[in-house]
Amino acid sequence: MSQECTHDCSSCGADCPSRQQAPQHEAPNPNSSVKKVIGVVSGKGGVGKSMTSALLACAMRRRGYRCGILDADITGPSIPKLFGIHGRAMADSQGCWPIQSRMGIDVMSINLLVENEEDPVVWRGPVIAGAVKQFWTDVVWKDVDFLFVDMPPGTGDVPLTVFQSLPVDGIIVVASPQELVSMIVAKAVNMAQMMNIPILGIVENMSYLVCPDCGKHISLFGDSHVDEIAAKHGLKVLSKMPIDPQLAQLADAGRIEAYGGQVLEGAADAVEGLLK
Repeated sequence: MSQECTHDCSSCGADCPSRQQAPQHEAPNPNSSVKKVIGVVSGKGGVGKSMTSALLACAMRRRGYRCGILDADITGPSIPKLFGIHGRAMADSQGCWPIQSRMGIDVMSINLLVENEEDPVVWRGPVIAGAVKQFWTDVVWKDVDFLFVDMPPGTGDVPLTVFQSLPVDGIIVVASPQELVSMIVAKAVNMAQMMNIPILGIVENMSYLVCPDCGKHISLFGDSHVDEIAAKHGLKVLSKMPIDPQLAQLADAGRIEAYGGQVLEGAADAVEGLLK
């Protein structure tokens, strides 16, 4: 370890021996059983990480797998809203129990623990990171095949905590079509590589809009650059998600599970491949 080590691998390029060692992950709740952990990340906000996490969990549930979503975006939680969950999570001697969605997807979010879901979470970084760690160590994830971790944007405390504390089997990078995204994706990819986390591929959100009259694909944000970005980093483009007003309406109504679009089948195939 470098003498000037700040213990923040996300901003450090040193090739320390500690980086080459197997990370000492936090032990899960003793009553948990999780086969695979998948992080859903991006270098910036507003690209659709929560939507991707929710739709992936739904897609895998339809394939017969037990799924959970750990909402690691403590200051901007949106997973419960997407599923129409407004209750309070309960705890007993075994630990804290997630709330199940209509399809049976386990969900844990800070919004399921606070008294008023509209109250802001005004915490500093280390406290936020500690809460995310407790979502792994204290919550009972019972017989879960795939646990999706909906990350906050960027490469700060929470992604670092997740990568160091949870046995992440792979990440999916979510991007949008703009050229600026090349730099943003690079940050997320480079952090994952620093932490020796496998990258399953890239999902491009808001790729196009299908004209309701003629069926033409309209590129609202200009031509997509995701293929060249993926090639640059040696990654696969798993899915290209359109802008779908029906999906937006169902999300706002807390009924994302009712969406029938098969927009993430490529990403679902990559996730399913982790069990083979």
